[in-house]
Amino acid sequence: MVKRGLGRGFDSLIATEVIENEFDVTASDDQNVSDIRGIKVSNIEPNPEQPRREFDEESLELLAASIKKHGLMQPIVVTAGKSGKYQIVAGERRWRASKLAGIDTIKAIVRTVSGQQKLELALIENLHREDLNPLETATAYLKLRDQFNMSLEDISSEMNGARSTAAISNTLRLLRLPDFAKTALAKGDISEGHARQILALDGDEGLQRELVEKITAGGWSVRKAEQYVVALKNGRKGVPDGKKKSAATESDFTKKLSKKLGGARVQQQITTA
Repeated sequence: MVKRGLGRGFDSLIATEVIENEFDVTASDDQNVSDIRGIKVSNIEPNPEQPRREFDEESLELLAASIKKHGLMQPIVVTAGKSGKYQIVAGERRWRASKLAGIDTIKAIVRTVSGQQKLELALIENLHREDLNPLETATAYLKLRDQFNMSLEDISSEMNGARSTAAISNTLRLLRLPDFAKTALAKGDISEGHARQILALDGDEGLQRELVEKITAGGWSVRKAEQYVVALKNGRKGVPDGKKKSAATESDFTKKLSKKLGGARVQQQITTA
């Protein structure tokens, strides 16, 4: 049986994608304008110009519980404020949840306002390149979402509508692939379509690895990988291969023949493809 991951409703409240330098095309730019520090939660304040003022209490509590258990997966982004405190640029929800969890110090990326603007421009410029692999594109989307307070609609707009919000969301999910699948995707051994089928087996890394091996060794199409996943979820391991199957059935003819043979059981074999 395929193990189930978190429900999409709960999963969407807690970001599980992590920025990896390997797929971050702006990593060197980032190093030039960023300084990662541990900062006391009490020494951080919200941006008064942040339009979002309401935060759902239930989702904050869920995120706080996750932070208590796993820590803060994505650091917040701050600038040095005039008051002597750090002002939040991106991540106010993560900061509030950390306070709720009783965390004393959290990891923060410290940038100047101009540094933040330069990095945002670099990210958007890179997204218009055609030579990025899917994981590099996904990482750029993730940075814009989590470090620049950009919604998926904002990102789509910056792409001049070339990518829909649904397409951006699907690309972001690629960052949840296990490492061996990310490597195969980055090398071009599997496609994005294959990767989505591997994600459909989220929660069972053994099955995911098995599927990657079947795709790469057997040259499976996306359609064949999809059939395999559907078969697994229906409790059948393998892919329908079109081999003929035989089924035993009774008919009027076999009943009459059975009577003539003194009641011996007679069945007709029907072969199906």
